[in-house]
Amino acid sequence: MTLVLGGAASGKSAWAEGHVKTLGLPMIYVATAQALDDEMSTKIAAHRKGRGAGWETVETPLDPAAALRGLPADRAVLVDCATMWLSNLMLNEMETEPAVDGFLAALAASPAQVTVVSNEVGQGIVPDNALARRFRDAQGRLNIRLAAQADRVVHVVAGLPNVLKGEI
Repeated sequence: MTLVLGGAASGKSAWAEGHVKTLGLPMIYVATAQALDDEMSTKIAAHRKGRGAGWETVETPLDPAAALRGLPADRAVLVDCATMWLSNLMLNEMETEPAVDGFLAALAASPAQVTVVSNEVGQGIVPDNALARRFRDAQGRLNIRLAAQADRVVHVVAGLPNVLKGEI
């Protein structure tokens, strides 16, 4: 498993898509975003257009683990992104720890080549409200667990990959 971390608009998704394409396998895009407003609809459309052809898309805002179950080894999967998924859980007032445990178990069990995109949220200012602080802390814990489980961890800054763990 490859974990691709970065800040907002850092180029992490574009880098992850390029990485998945280099694997030379049929590609599956596990999308966790929801088009809840016009801005997000536009962003999702731009992501789809930027990816180009050749991707099978599975939209699963609340259970990306389900999309990973039963995949064969000859697939390259991009989960984009763990941050949106976690925020979806929290905004739906769902228990995050059991969901995270299930997601990590599905990642560990998947024979497919999985790349997960996630935001690094711990390098900014302390959020000014309790929900945002809970989210930041939960995202940090999720990233730590993902990184521990990953074979490769890449931190993307300004579109440039910095390998933190493993090799590209």
